[in-house]
Amino acid sequence: MRSLLLAVCLVLALHFGEAAVSCNTVIADLYPCVSYVTQGGPVPSLCCNGLTTLNSQAQTSADRQGVCRCIKSAIGGLTLSPSTIDNALSLPSKCGINLPYKFSPSTNCDR
Repeated sequence: MRSLLLAVCLVLALHFGEAAVSCNTVIADLYPCVSYVTQGGPVPSLCCNGLTTLNSQAQTSADRQGVCRCIKSAIGGLTLSPSTIDNALSLPSKCGINLPYKFSPSTNCDR
């Protein structure tokens, strides 16, 4: 369950930040997204609320890099299924959040 939540976090890692929010806050805000990421279906409103909150709290490159590092550290060597990754990648658009870049699990957090 934790690995799936962290997959959700990966999608947002470059847009949300650790300096503005702690890793624990990111995970807590994104926890409602786990059911969508693992099973598909409708995105829970609490998931989109969490994404929106994180989006408003972290605005700088340093913030986004910090959260990216946190998430990559937390998921370590886990293998994520293609459907889990696809569901996680679709969250921003399904929640009406426009990210100005492409993200993938192989993203370099230093960029």
